[in-house]
Amino acid sequence: MTESKNESLIAHLEALRETLLKCIISLCVGIPFTLYLAPHVLNWLTKTIAGSSNMTFNFFSPMEVFLIQLKTALVLDVIVCFPYMAKKIWDFLLPALYEHEQKFIKNVVFASTILFAAGAAFCVLVIMPMVVKFGLSFASTNINPMFGLSNIINLTLAMAIAFGVMFQTPLVTIALVKSGIITYESLCNLRPYIIVIILILAAIFTPPDVVSQLMLGIPTYLLFELGLLIAKINKPGKEKDESSD
Repeated sequence: MTESKNESLIAHLEALRETLLKCIISLCVGIPFTLYLAPHVLNWLTKTIAGSSNMTFNFFSPMEVFLIQLKTALVLDVIVCFPYMAKKIWDFLLPALYEHEQKFIKNVVFASTILFAAGAAFCVLVIMPMVVKFGLSFASTNINPMFGLSNIINLTLAMAIAFGVMFQTPLVTIALVKSGIITYESLCNLRPYIIVIILILAAIFTPPDVVSQLMLGIPTYLLFELGLLIAKINKPGKEKDESSD
């Protein structure tokens, strides 16, 4: 009995090793393509972030632009290879789950990907131009703005990730109610505390200006309310009542 368990564990570890190896190989295959795209994506990012201000970004060392392009290429590589890697990971995980669990998790993963992409896009297309305009508002006859390319791109990537994570709020809400960790009614009663938590997280993840904090906090709260609505429709109690009928 012990030997069969050990063999099963070894087989699972071998399958996990093969899955991770395929994911790494896909990243290696995709990197030449994303390295080619990186300069074009970087130019698009700088134009989008600058918006209507027509400002330029500066670099202060010979290798700075190359390193930023490399970082951009790595991020693009993960994005391009994500569908393939997700498929391989789910091929490894799904056989151990029940059919209804497989369907639920597939839907969650799909929704999570869409929400993360929407949050990142909202950050790049809306928030970052506003952040640049806010920074330019401090310019005067004695103070000239000079934005470093590395600083602005690093800030953009960090904020895009923050927005993508915060946009997962409805999925977290639905999962908490569906798993029975907390009831729908309890979450409704906790609204004032949740608003405070969202505003605190928005203040941590965004630059120290009220506009960008509200631009993250308001959509996050609206997504929380959307999660509450979906959780109300699919409350565990309702599922039990339907199954008993």
